[in-house]
Amino acid sequence: MSLVAAAETCTHEARAPFEPSLRFAPPVRGPVPVQRGSFPLRLNLRHGGTHEAVLRWQILGTQEAPLLIVLGGISAHRQLAANAIDGAEGWWPQQVRAGGALDPWTNRLLSIDWVGADGALDVAIDPDDQAQALVALLEHLQVRRVAACIGASYGAMVGLHLAKRLGARLGHLVVLNAAHRPHPFASAWRAIQRRIVRLGAGNDAAAEAVALARQLAVLSYRTPVEFGTRFGGTVALEDGVARCAAEPYLEAQGERFAARFPATAFLRLSESIDLHDIDPADVPVPVTVFAARSDQIVPVEDVRAFAVAVPLLHRYHEVDSVFGHDSFLKEDARVHEVLVDALCACGGAA
Repeated sequence: MSLVAAAETCTHEARAPFEPSLRFAPPVRGPVPVQRGSFPLRLNLRHGGTHEAVLRWQILGTQEAPLLIVLGGISAHRQLAANAIDGAEGWWPQQVRAGGALDPWTNRLLSIDWVGADGALDVAIDPDDQAQALVALLEHLQVRRVAACIGASYGAMVGLHLAKRLGARLGHLVVLNAAHRPHPFASAWRAIQRRIVRLGAGNDAAAEAVALARQLAVLSYRTPVEFGTRFGGTVALEDGVARCAAEPYLEAQGERFAARFPATAFLRLSESIDLHDIDPADVPVPVTVFAARSDQIVPVEDVRAFAVAVPLLHRYHEVDSVFGHDSFLKEDARVHEVLVDALCACGGAA
């Protein structure tokens, strides 16, 4: 069977839209129970020797529920959704809420701040180093089994290495918008972003450079179709300078990111994406895969190749989306269905 034919065989096209959390009001409950901590650990980095680090973690939900690890892109953090300690919205409230696919009232949701996200570790960081830190944290928390790991973008890359390390201790892996290796075109895009940051840092403009690099990154995450619809206005002169309609949006995205992301953190975590490399045959657990045909960062052909090669493919979902790589954040109903199906397969709550 050819690669494309095999991919089509395992493609799970959507049935009638399954979106109960979008149709019905969620049950009314108080603040989500939460545990939060900082765990000092010693990591033997794949490319950088032994280093001390601090892993900041958070668990939403009650002690008795199945444990799910939830990991996002390099800009993601341990705050998935508002809870009893922190009322901030978090980075994935669409899925992490009462009645959502990742309901913290029926699951325990473990999330982390990435090693290196504070800028304190100026050394090459491999996605497997993040997985090593997670395994150490699980031992510290005395967690023997993880029902599922849900990873999106960089978090899915880390999830692949985590699955290799945990083996039978992990019930299921969900891979959203990621593959087993970076694409050369995407690596080149990120290399330019890093050069912008290094140039700015060398000229006392690190924050401005991070903001500009982030704007370039955001542009790569979306699609020309979406920008054509959202920012269809003509280019206008402002004080004699040409400005396109998308610039205010991109500038706001860049400034928000730079306000909490040091230049060193951006450089090292961007590099980490490009250091990602794993043999799909080394992923020993059932895997659910989600891809967007419009993804410019992780081409769908790479995701298909990964899905065909992984030993225990549960389901392969491939969708059309105007949101490209950010489809895992924007295609709420489709992602909800993917997650519910995966959690039902591994026995986790849904």
